[in-house]
Amino acid sequence: MKIDRLIGILSILLQREITTAPELAEHFEVSRRTINRDIEALCKAGIPIQTMQGTGGGIRIMNGYRMDRTILTSRDMQMILAGLRSLDSISGSGYYGQLMEKLHAGSSELVSGRESILIDLSSWYKTTLAPKIAAIQDAIENRHPIHFRYFAPSGESERTIEPYYIVFKWTSWYVYGWCTMREDYRLFKLNRMDRVREDGAVFVCRNVPVPDMSAELKYPREIRLKALFHADMKWRLVEEFGTDCYEEAADGRLLLNEDYADMDNLVGWLLTFGDKVEVLEPASVRERLLKIAESMMKVYRRNEDE
Repeated sequence: MKIDRLIGILSILLQREITTAPELAEHFEVSRRTINRDIEALCKAGIPIQTMQGTGGGIRIMNGYRMDRTILTSRDMQMILAGLRSLDSISGSGYYGQLMEKLHAGSSELVSGRESILIDLSSWYKTTLAPKIAAIQDAIENRHPIHFRYFAPSGESERTIEPYYIVFKWTSWYVYGWCTMREDYRLFKLNRMDRVREDGAVFVCRNVPVPDMSAELKYPREIRLKALFHADMKWRLVEEFGTDCYEEAADGRLLLNEDYADMDNLVGWLLTFGDKVEVLEPASVRERLLKIAESMMKVYRRNEDE
C-alpha cells in the first residue's frame, strides 16, 4: 500500500543524512519510478525534500529543517512500534509487522534493541476475531455494507450496517456503524457477530460522528452495590477497582461500595466469588442471588436422587 511506503520513506529520511532512490527502491521492492512519485507526493504534502544529482548526491530533507528532523524521538519511535505490535496481535495478515519493519529501517539510533513496552490485544477468540477485523477493515475501505447475525441479550437478529469504525474498548472489540434496521448509529460487539460478509454494493459515506465511548453515557450506573468480601478476595478487588476501593470491617471482611449499570452483569460477577461475598444492598440483588442459589440446589439435589 502506498501510505505505508510513504511513512517508511519519511522515517528513513528523518533518521539518515542522505539516501538514494536505488536504495529506497531496493528496500521497498518497487521501481525507481515509483520512488520518484513517492518523493513527489511527500513534497506536495509539505515535506521539504531535496534531491541532488551526481557523485555524493541523493535524497535528503533540506538543511534548513534540521531541527524538525528530531521530531521523532526514541520514546516516540518506541510508542509507534508498540502500537503497531499491538495491532499485529489481532491481525491475521501480518500487515502491521511489515509496516513496523519499514518504520524500523534507518532508525537504529532512535530505537534501542531492548523493547520496554509490549501490548497484546488478542483474546481467547483470536482465531475467529482476526478474520472479522480483516473483513470489516476491507468493507470500511471499500465503503461496502456488511451483513452478519448478531447475538444479543434480547435475542438473535440479522443485521446490515454501514461500517465506519473498529473500536477497542472495555477489553473488547466493536464495530460502529449505521444500522439499517434501527436507522441509527449502533455499536456491535465482534464476539457476538457471526457469518460476517461484505456486500458488493457501495454506500455513500455519511457525515458520521466519532462514537462516544463514554461508559457512563452509554450505560448509566444506577445500581448501588454494598457488599462484604472475604479478606482473601482483596487481590480481586484491587485488580478491578484499585487499592482504595474498600473499607475494612470489624470482622476483617472488606466493604465495597460501587455503582453498576447492568443487573445481569453484576449478578454474574458476584457469583464468581461463591460464598466469599455477602450482598448487603440493594435488596433486589440479594433476592436474585437467593433465587439462583435455590435453583442450583434443586438441580444438584435432583441429580443426587436420580
